[in-house]
Amino acid sequence: MRGVGAILRPAARGARDLNPRRDISSWLARWFPRTPARSVVALKTPIKVELVAGKTYRWCVCGRSKKQPFCDGSHFFQRTGLSPLKFKAQETRTVALCTCKATQRPPYCDGTHRSERVQKAEVGSPL
Repeated sequence: MRGVGAILRPAARGARDLNPRRDISSWLARWFPRTPARSVVALKTPIKVELVAGKTYRWCVCGRSKKQPFCDGSHFFQRTGLSPLKFKAQETRTVALCTCKATQRPPYCDGTHRSERVQKAEVGSPL
């Protein structure tokens, strides 16, 4: 019976064997890039939504969701490397959620959409 050391030593492996880590990491890199894509402007105005106390929401960070301001999984299928911001509503109330993705208080709108930078940007393009 061989010891674990014999399996790990390069001399014990055949020359035709590939490094399995390399295969896995290249597959993962395709789906989860090391450098995430930048968020894109979904809309240039916030969306008012009634949040229900205690309910968990997933706010779209990437800007590619068709269900703005919430995530529909587009970040995964478009391989952005981004993931949604999960948050729980503390109280039932109507709030303005950001869709320009430039807010300093995600997921809530802080008025950044009024800036010249956002207004000059095209919907669907990164800032």
